[in-house]
Amino acid sequence: MLSFLRGAACVFRGIPLLRLPGVRRHVIAPLLINLLMFIALVWYGIDRLAGLIAWIETLLPAWLSWLDWLLWPVFTLIALLAGVLICLLLASLIAAPFTGPLAAAVETRLRGRPPATGDGAFVAETVAALAGEARKLGYFALRAAPLGLLALIPGVNLIAAPLWLLFSAWMLALEYTEVPLGQRGLNFPAVRAYLRQRRLLALGFGTTLLVLTLIPLVNLLVIPIAVAGATVMVCEERETLR
Repeated sequence: MLSFLRGAACVFRGIPLLRLPGVRRHVIAPLLINLLMFIALVWYGIDRLAGLIAWIETLLPAWLSWLDWLLWPVFTLIALLAGVLICLLLASLIAAPFTGPLAAAVETRLRGRPPATGDGAFVAETVAALAGEARKLGYFALRAAPLGLLALIPGVNLIAAPLWLLFSAWMLALEYTEVPLGQRGLNFPAVRAYLRQRRLLALGFGTTLLVLTLIPLVNLLVIPIAVAGATVMVCEERETLR
């Protein structure tokens, strides 16, 4: 439980670092990209959600009609989690060339020196970051598909809701921990192995981020907050292992 709380605390400890000289300028691009993606999500979600829920209701057998009052909030929660997660993954894909420099700037402020592999060529680092984001999208799609099918089955989607919560928290931890670890040359499979050894730490970090994504206005800052928090977490883990 202490590991879970420590992961959650890293999110908030990263926030003050975003205001420091040398870090602030790296916040602008991820913030703007996140803003545009959330505007697109809200516009598209409001237009589609009601129709999707109405279609799900037509699949509900008559003998389960008494569940109608519960299915609305459950399915809305699942759709919101899925939408927010997809939005952040896509925003992070677009922002990939900018999140690496942000993590490097935060680590420089924390440790007094840049990460050991943080001075590579910009083009090479950008290609590596985009490749990592593409692998994460594939990882997400393979696991989100069966969870999405569960969410479409009336009654069964009551089980899907907590599974989506756990999956969303795990994906957010994977998404943003890879940024500082990628500065050290770790690829996506290596990041997964790293977090599997620290599951509660990762879930504490990811769950806290998930809560922030559901708070209006605060969710617009989630990408820079997440990158800074993940960098704090990775730096602390390195110190702990010494």
